[in-house]
Amino acid sequence: MTPSALTDRYHVSPQIDPQDAAAIKEAGYVLVIDNRPDAEVPPSHQTKAMQQAIEAVGLRFSALPITHQTMTAENILAQAELVAAANGPVLAYCASGTRCSVIWALGNAETLGADAVIEAAAKAGYNLAGLRPTLETLARP
Repeated sequence: MTPSALTDRYHVSPQIDPQDAAAIKEAGYVLVIDNRPDAEVPPSHQTKAMQQAIEAVGLRFSALPITHQTMTAENILAQAELVAAANGPVLAYCASGTRCSVIWALGNAETLGADAVIEAAAKAGYNLAGLRPTLETLARP
């Protein structure tokens, strides 16, 4: 598990392993969001297995599988609501952490601005500069 912080409360990671659950709890996370569709991973890492492992250590788990086709306004809002409702740090994961970064950027561009979300993602190791036109449109009042 190699999480990267986009904010103090929202961290992203490449695919986690069920055996990472105790370390995730120890790191202080209160919610794990699975942004990876089951079709991308073997049964050992699909939603059901990951949920069982995460919940077994007493953490909350939510699945919101994201693809390019499902990066919709509804899903962007759903992710933002999950993060806002968490009473502590959130770890979101997908294949590389990029989708988790993109959905966060799209959900926060209006309040933080395009430059701030691109910079936060870059500090975390994700290049979202190609989203600048979309982020700038979302950031307009």
